[in-house]
Amino acid sequence: MFDILEADIVVFQETKIQRKDLVDDMVLVPGWDCYWSLPKHKKGYSGVVIYTRQSVCAPIRAEEGITGTLCPPGSTVSFSEGPEDQQIGGYPSHSQLEASLVDATTLDSEGRCVVLEFPAFVLFGVYSPANRDETRDDFRLGFLDLLDARIRNLVAMGKRVVLTGDLNISRETLDTANAEASMRKNGYTAEDYMSTPARRMFNQLLVGGTVLGERDKGREEPILWDACRGFHPTRKGMFTCWEQKVNARPGNYGSRIDYVLGSLDMTTWFSDSNIQEGLMGSDHCPVYAVIKDQIDVNGEMVYTLDMMNPPGMFLGGLRQREYSTKDMLPMSGKLIPEFDGRRNIKDMFTRKPALAKSQSTTTPLEGTEGRRDLGVDHDVDLDIEQIPSADPRTAAPANGQTTTKEAVPTVAGKKRSSVATVTNRPLKRSKSGASAQAAPINGKGQQSLKGFFIKPAAAAQVDTASPSPTRNMEGQRDDGFTPVLGSAIEFCPSYIGSTSQKSDRKPSDSTSPTSPLATPGPGSALTPSAQASPSKQGMDSEESDKVHDPVQSKESWGKLFTKPAAPRCEGHEEPCKTMLTKKSGMNCGRSFWMCARPLGPSGEKEKNTQWRCPTFIWCSDWNPNSTSTT
Repeated sequence: MFDILEADIVVFQETKIQRKDLVDDMVLVPGWDCYWSLPKHKKGYSGVVIYTRQSVCAPIRAEEGITGTLCPPGSTVSFSEGPEDQQIGGYPSHSQLEASLVDATTLDSEGRCVVLEFPAFVLFGVYSPANRDETRDDFRLGFLDLLDARIRNLVAMGKRVVLTGDLNISRETLDTANAEASMRKNGYTAEDYMSTPARRMFNQLLVGGTVLGERDKGREEPILWDACRGFHPTRKGMFTCWEQKVNARPGNYGSRIDYVLGSLDMTTWFSDSNIQEGLMGSDHCPVYAVIKDQIDVNGEMVYTLDMMNPPGMFLGGLRQREYSTKDMLPMSGKLIPEFDGRRNIKDMFTRKPALAKSQSTTTPLEGTEGRRDLGVDHDVDLDIEQIPSADPRTAAPANGQTTTKEAVPTVAGKKRSSVATVTNRPLKRSKSGASAQAAPINGKGQQSLKGFFIKPAAAAQVDTASPSPTRNMEGQRDDGFTPVLGSAIEFCPSYIGSTSQKSDRKPSDSTSPTSPLATPGPGSALTPSAQASPSKQGMDSEESDKVHDPVQSKESWGKLFTKPAAPRCEGHEEPCKTMLTKKSGMNCGRSFWMCARPLGPSGEKEKNTQWRCPTFIWCSDWNPNSTSTT
């Protein structure tokens, strides 16, 4: 993914995972560091992570949350109360926290913000609460209010700020396709639409933002610049999010709610900013901004690499020292206890050569003492030597005895289990009256479902009067004939032909010495216990006539579970799709048919166009035998 994005800093929002869901591919990414903010209470909810390429940039400080009330990993002291040299700063004041509608700890407990500080700027990766229902309005406005306060405080300290992420706010009517529909639904005018609390607060933060009336106290001046809109000031349809339930992306019926915003003195730093609407995989598309190789810092041109790494790591755009574990911050994902001191399992296979097959497994494997220095997981050693399998006909000794040898993996720091053992007792106790030299059955058991529909025929009667030929060690009879050994279910198809052939068969025919099934050797599935009298064979012959046709059974079951044919829409004569009504009311839970095409740019169902037509049919009213639609 990082190769496709071709970025040095990647910010993800709405990860919807917990700490227990983290795996190596998420944390131990070669050449990258990561900083997570996960929800503290809700499962599968929210979540933000920032990845930084170690060869290009390395933050000097990292925090979680916007208020500084949370604590760093392994500490009981909050970010805002820690040593000053470890603080990013700009934390909301006591009066600003008191004015908030929601407690600061509650705001930061949902995993919605990661803050990284570089010498060049302070980076915010944010996932802002959405406008779902009125019950979350206070939380949403409280989050945006304290975010605005934190950014303004940092700018007042003289630090630059870059705000990125899913803010869940469309800036103006130009940034959303459903502005008019939203105004009609809520009975808003254009002024009311632009003056909603969240949109008004957001526009007061941006230079060029539309603010009706006087600005709020403390927000008299804009401090951030919209990079993407700055490079495309009049572009229409520049949306970053689309509703998946109505398949609105093909018709580009969406909104722009994802941003890259920078401080006003950073406007000359960026060389390009745009969206990647063609990159699929989510209901959002990526938004990017490119910073030049050299930037203007207080009137002096400096290399960006010098300003994106700890002091002394780069000088004049050239690396002076390599990135090391000493540069890792406490917030680094690689220092999470589950991943600390480990490396990606893929590196274990690509960088460590496999052991030679000639090495014995009964001795400790080479290199286990020095494995800890490599940062490899010590719980399981994956370098297991496998013993080549031998021919079972020559490896197994006679008299029912067997020799076993176990390959035991070496585990560093743990006591080895017992090594290869030799057993002299038979593997299984033989039954009384059975031959000591009985050969095992080589059948593979049930091979298909056909045996469940066909009653197996009775085994042929064995002629006990005629002596059975002797058998050598490899199953070859003395008369030169090798019998076919297998289970009884595998023999049944050889008896099954036409019913007339089975009814004409005489009991004496089954004892013919030319039939391989008539004279089974010891250990065969056709044992004396399977002998049947002529009357019994006749009864089985009659019952075998009642055979279930598997093809007919398949068709019957298929008709039972097959969904009814979908109706065709009026506008395009194409199969409709089913949807489920989730809106509360008398029709909640009912299914209906509708046109399968996506919504068009207007967001409405259209006639005589390539977009979704007005076809609507309740599934309970649909009759597959009728061709008319309503």
